[in-house]
Amino acid sequence: MTTHGRPGKREPAADGNATPPAGQGSFFDDAPAPVAKRKSKSSTVPAAEHPPALRELAASLPGRLYLGTSSWAFSGWNGMVYGAKASESLLSREGLPAYSSHPLLNSVSLDRTFYAPLTAEQYAHYARQVPAGFRFVVKAPNLITDAVLRDDRGAPTGPNPSFLDPVLANDHFVAPCLEGLGDKAGPLVFQFSPLPAEILADPAGWVARLSAFLAALPSLPASRGHERPFYAVEFRDPQVVTPRMMRMLAEREVRYCVAIHARMPSAERQMQAVAATGPGPLVVRWSLLAGQRYEAAKARFSPFDKIQVEDPVTRRVLAEAARAAHAAGQPAWIVANNKAEGSAPLTLELLAREIAAHRPAG
Repeated sequence: MTTHGRPGKREPAADGNATPPAGQGSFFDDAPAPVAKRKSKSSTVPAAEHPPALRELAASLPGRLYLGTSSWAFSGWNGMVYGAKASESLLSREGLPAYSSHPLLNSVSLDRTFYAPLTAEQYAHYARQVPAGFRFVVKAPNLITDAVLRDDRGAPTGPNPSFLDPVLANDHFVAPCLEGLGDKAGPLVFQFSPLPAEILADPAGWVARLSAFLAALPSLPASRGHERPFYAVEFRDPQVVTPRMMRMLAEREVRYCVAIHARMPSAERQMQAVAATGPGPLVVRWSLLAGQRYEAAKARFSPFDKIQVEDPVTRRVLAEAARAAHAAGQPAWIVANNKAEGSAPLTLELLAREIAAHRPAG
């Protein structure tokens, strides 16, 4: 059955990508004190009992470091995030207060927004459930960021007429997000699904088209707190991450989001692109173990209650990047998915220990 009105959820297979012309090769060709956590307000989803060592670890981390997971509704997190067994539907509705009481988790990615827009009141409902220092990472609807419409299996069925529509982006994403989340809005991420061959064949044209879209977005307000919301872009096609693209993002004051994903190069190589955009916030989404497909990783790692495959190289690179952001006076967001190592909260705990272990004194 064909999906009408918005792109589908799935990404196409990693093949058929055009090669950019010579001279436009991609980079990949070769602090405030921690906010005191409040207790969970939810009577149906209690927070787990966190040991003093975990709270001490959180207190030792650099300021302006935001660690979070991709969503929070996972019943396998009982004992590490939640204090009792609960269904995923209950956790989706009422688990966020318990999640936000975890010493390390002062951010979360609202991934559901990728599949359907939310209203300002829905955003406000989430904002009311978390402490003042909490910051959300929010993904733009794929109604705006997928160049094609897709059927239920993810196969393209035709061009998406809403692709890169700045009016729709504001009306269905930016405006309700800012109204509902207020100062709790962090990075607003436009994740672009794999692009069709005709767009990849014209890299200069793609940069110009994306530049015009970003320029047409509304300016973001300054925050009354320590941070302000900002735009970021995330790609699934490594060949579009060129010096030309990074210069354009820097001119638009838009951040490159490091996408640790099977389709993309290593975190270490993507840090070249981050550096090319100049000073600014760090945004990382650690989504998928290298060499894995999303559904296969989901089946392999479920119920996401333990680390199953460690990725110490990525952890080291991200720890170094977080420390560098702190040294430069910039905030850093690192979001982990269960499909990275098996359990996102435990991945972030290992990352936090790596950051703290090598942090310079003072």
